[in-house]
Amino acid sequence: MKIREIRDLSNEEILHKITEFKDELFNLRFQIVTGQLKNFSRIKEVKKSIARAYTVLREREIAKAKSQGVKED
Repeated sequence: MKIREIRDLSNEEILHKITEFKDELFNLRFQIVTGQLKNFSRIKEVKKSIARAYTVLREREIAKAKSQGVKED
């Protein structure tokens, strides 16, 4: 999922997507163990999507804190 697509989602939708990505990552890891996984690059894509989603949430958290005048460490 592209960062642009993630930024278009609400915080609740992003959290839901993170859950979906983590479930998919679990299933991919399970497929590795059972020898069924053919596309190993999908693991890297899913991990990056999780990181992107967390990054957008953190950016929003920082922006909210700045708008409220809270000092961020």
